[in-house]
Amino acid sequence: MTARPANVHQATLLRLLRDLGPQSRVALGDRVELSRSKLAVEIDRLLETGLVVQDGLAASRGGRRSHNVRIAPSLRFLGVDIGATSVDAAVTNAELEVLGHLSEPLDVREGPVAVFERVLALAAKLREAGLAEHFDGAGIGVPGPVRFPEGVPVAPPIMPGWDGFPVREALSQELGCPVLVDNDVNLMALGEQQAGVARSVRDFLWVKVGTGIGCGIVVGGEVHRGVTGSAGDIGHIQVDPDGPPCACGNTGCLEAHFGGGALVRDATALAETGRSAELAGRLEAAGRLTPEDVSAAAGAGDAASLELIRLGGSRTGQVIAGLVSFFNPGLVVIGGGLTGLGHTLLASVRTQIYRQSLPLATGNLPIVLGELGQVAGVVGATRLISDHIFSPA
Repeated sequence: MTARPANVHQATLLRLLRDLGPQSRVALGDRVELSRSKLAVEIDRLLETGLVVQDGLAASRGGRRSHNVRIAPSLRFLGVDIGATSVDAAVTNAELEVLGHLSEPLDVREGPVAVFERVLALAAKLREAGLAEHFDGAGIGVPGPVRFPEGVPVAPPIMPGWDGFPVREALSQELGCPVLVDNDVNLMALGEQQAGVARSVRDFLWVKVGTGIGCGIVVGGEVHRGVTGSAGDIGHIQVDPDGPPCACGNTGCLEAHFGGGALVRDATALAETGRSAELAGRLEAAGRLTPEDVSAAAGAGDAASLELIRLGGSRTGQVIAGLVSFFNPGLVVIGGGLTGLGHTLLASVRTQIYRQSLPLATGNLPIVLGELGQVAGVVGATRLISDHIFSPA
């Protein structure tokens, strides 16, 4: 079992070394409120545990040169992002650099047992590739509400068979390391905060627009999960009481209007009724449509596809505008599979937010696409578990 820091000072030093890379003792002293003697004691104790190692002499700042220390290069974290239609797994070092990443299609509706067999197979492939002899911790994201302290999904609308399943306990036993489980959108927000567009922002919203729609809420640099873990479940905010039925049992939810399944449903209707020759041709050729077909048709100038994207972006922007007025974030990041629909989607979202929210909230508000793409969730998962490992036991 990986050693844990003994106190908050050691935890702070470990997180600094994770986020900044190798540092001299002098440079660390500039960042923490510790006397030189107390700092030396804490670093020496971390060296004794093996959590940090010496890393040569630092550059001279005048006088005697200080020694560099770095977080142990042998530490390895596993990040897993289980989506509705795919699974990603990655291994990182302790500085959260991705050393290897695997992705494959998956249907989360197969249930936890079948999905975990796939997850464990991907983890084994990463080990067999020589990227990790073992894992010191693992973070797991799932596409539904999670009771975070126990790592248990709670009534997830698109995950039949997962309600109450002990994900954290089951995977911890199989992997032989500490495991934390969270909603996938929270982890994507953490990923962008760690290594993406939100690196310098402490209050922001990360909105996933994919098979499902959700929102990661970061307040003061920390993910806000709410009392029971359901904060940010914006896909089930009603945008039209007379709208289509949703998987959650209600009608007119945002997700029922513009999730991945809804987009395919509406695109298929356009093709079958002859309102889009471009989509009709693609439907005839492949037998079914995908969000990528809608994106390609829009790129080819198909007016019906462009209008479908604009309407979906407008409805999404309508919900985000309410969040902006309520929360007043410093940044809104849009990510997820449907961002492949491109700048037509982003422009529509932006237009609605700027039109609907008060100028005081939007005057200096960037609304941007995420930088990390497919690895946002796995990077966030390793950030989550490293925060746990690098905290006092």
